Amino acid sequence: MSSQEIPEENLPSKQETEHGSVATAEDNPFADPGLPPHEHRVQDIDERAARRSERVVAFLFTLSMIATVGFIASYVAIPADKSVFIWPIGHISGLNFALGTTLGVALFCIGAGAVHWARTLMSDVEMTDERHEIAAEPEVRAKVMADFKQGAAESGFGRRKLIRNTMFGALALVPLSGVVLLRDLGPLPEDKLRHTKWAKGKMLVNMNTHEPLRPSDVQVGSLTFAMPEGMSEHDHDFQTQIAKAALMIVRIQPENIKDKRELEWSHEGIVAYSKICTHVGCPISLYEQQTHHVLCPCHQSTFDLSDGARVIFGPAGHALPQLRIGVNEKGYLEALGDFEEPVGPAFWERG
Repeated sequence: MSSQEIPEENLPSKQETEHGSVATAEDNPFADPGLPPHEHRVQDIDERAARRSERVVAFLFTLSMIATVGFIASYVAIPADKSVFIWPIGHISGLNFALGTTLGVALFCIGAGAVHWARTLMSDVEMTDERHEIAAEPEVRAKVMADFKQGAAESGFGRRKLIRNTMFGALALVPLSGVVLLRDLGPLPEDKLRHTKWAKGKMLVNMNTHEPLRPSDVQVGSLTFAMPEGMSEHDHDFQTQIAKAALMIVRIQPENIKDKRELEWSHEGIVAYSKICTHVGCPISLYEQQTHHVLCPCHQSTFDLSDGARVIFGPAGHALPQLRIGVNEKGYLEALGDFEEPVGPAFWERG
């Protein structure tokens, strides 16, 4: 489109240049038109309107706090398997719907309150600043701090305490939603890691034959794996329980047992130790008859079964727990209690 086709009222008007001369559209068709005159908002000239905006912002921040409390209450009170009908979506999880709604309202109200505050109460005067070098001079830094203080004063942050306090409340409460969700990382371990299926009177059952073990079944130099009486591979928690209760049984000549407690907790040289490595929980399965050493195949941690199963090589942090055993009236090997220390690798609750 040529300049002749542009309506005259849309052409750049005459403006004065730096030297006082008049620049026309013919001289500079891209002359800077400048900023339009500033128009005051109703809140700038009417304190009652400013108070109304302040109450609206405070209401939004307060609503955010209420929604956050509702989020936490929904998480605690609504069962995870509860289903509700929401038109037109259909049947959905009541817990998910409540959590999504309350968290959405909490975040939206914080954002809406901040936007309304900026658009109605903070200064909206247009300001221009010339470009400058990246390296700021001391005068520039002083100017920035002065502008910041001026902006803070014009925002009413210090004067409008209702907005400030409710905003702090909303920002302080909304992170609690994420903290509460950490509860879903898994059930609390409580003291479950400290106990196994072993108990006084539980017979030692061969994991291969599923038959109770007699002392005569364990020969010198052999390695036998056992589990507690009453466990079945068809149990829903079998893998969880066997990961703590798996046992290895070795018969050593009593005169070759160096550790006094190990000898007292054995039966005729038959010792029972946890099969779970104390490094990262791998099952131990390699046994050296001549040295009575057992080796973890994962990271080569080595334990001496003739000396309290202490660590003699590798990254394992402590010895294998020993199970105190004896013989019942029927002649079968039985446990005389549970392990006296947690099985497997160390964990954060372990004292």
